[in-house]
Amino acid sequence: MSIFTKDPLQIIVFQSYGTHNHFYARGRALEDENISLDRKNVFGLLVNSYKRFESDEIKNTTLTITLPNHQEIKTKTDKDGYFLVDEKIENLNKLTTSEGWLKYSISFTDSAIKQKINNNNNFEGEVLIPSKKAEFGVISDIDDTILHTGVVSKLKWKLLINTLFKSPYNRKALEGSSNLYTLLHAGKSGDNANPFFYVSHSPWNMYRYLEYFLNKNNFPKGAILLRTMRNMFSKKKNDKPQKQKEIINILKTYTDMPFILIGDAGEHDADIYMETVTQFPNRIKAIYVRSVGKDQNNQRIKDLVKNYTDTAFLLLDNSNEAIAHAKKHNFIA
Repeated sequence: MSIFTKDPLQIIVFQSYGTHNHFYARGRALEDENISLDRKNVFGLLVNSYKRFESDEIKNTTLTITLPNHQEIKTKTDKDGYFLVDEKIENLNKLTTSEGWLKYSISFTDSAIKQKINNNNNFEGEVLIPSKKAEFGVISDIDDTILHTGVVSKLKWKLLINTLFKSPYNRKALEGSSNLYTLLHAGKSGDNANPFFYVSHSPWNMYRYLEYFLNKNNFPKGAILLRTMRNMFSKKKNDKPQKQKEIINILKTYTDMPFILIGDAGEHDADIYMETVTQFPNRIKAIYVRSVGKDQNNQRIKDLVKNYTDTAFLLLDNSNEAIAHAKKHNFIA
């Protein structure tokens, strides 16, 4: 990417998570391709998809993060335009909103880049630092758990069509899922601000698409955790899926917080979640797995948990079953 490009520049900041003394932020510096997320015509959606994956990164450039107390943190993008900040900073919880969000700004620092910027050089980011009111966290898959993708369809053709030919504006949340998640976020007091973490096998190129979908369908705001395109094609033998690594990192970050895990029966969520229970005993309050269209997938899960007693495990036909279970166990009001 040349610094003499005529396209405006942008920093896409991914909603991440931290603690009262751990600031963790990541995102990507790119040319702004002006992707309209509410486009509905087929040609426009194809153009969006092309722009989303044919991105022009701003590599090896310095950035400055400014916290609400005016403290500055320097960072630098890598060869793919990504940046990651992992800093020990005390008393971050004093800078958060009542829901546990720490808001900050980030800007380009390199003078050569700044000279070519003809748009705003101030981009907003947020880090989730769970409120002290929180009783538990929720880690949820996205694909076919709250957003129908067709990931279990033959040859993945439904997944391809939904990704390329459907705007996030028109994508529908699975029935009842937004209500379930809102209740879990509120908790049994109605004001717990229980933190949410959304994990997916999707690449970071889909971040704004998924963020838009979650916001439009009134899901609780949470950290959104995806993976790089490079990571998708460089998996080593016996290496754990990136989604599973993210789950492990979350549980290691919040050592005193129990969690509810939510996924679907389409692929390997149940296996990952059961392994998580083994690795972190007494940390998982319940596992909710949504049924999918193929009977063999559902039957495999039923056989897998037939005599399972390590934690509550529900294979759900609808969100109301999860709501009833959550009420019975005082997770929600």
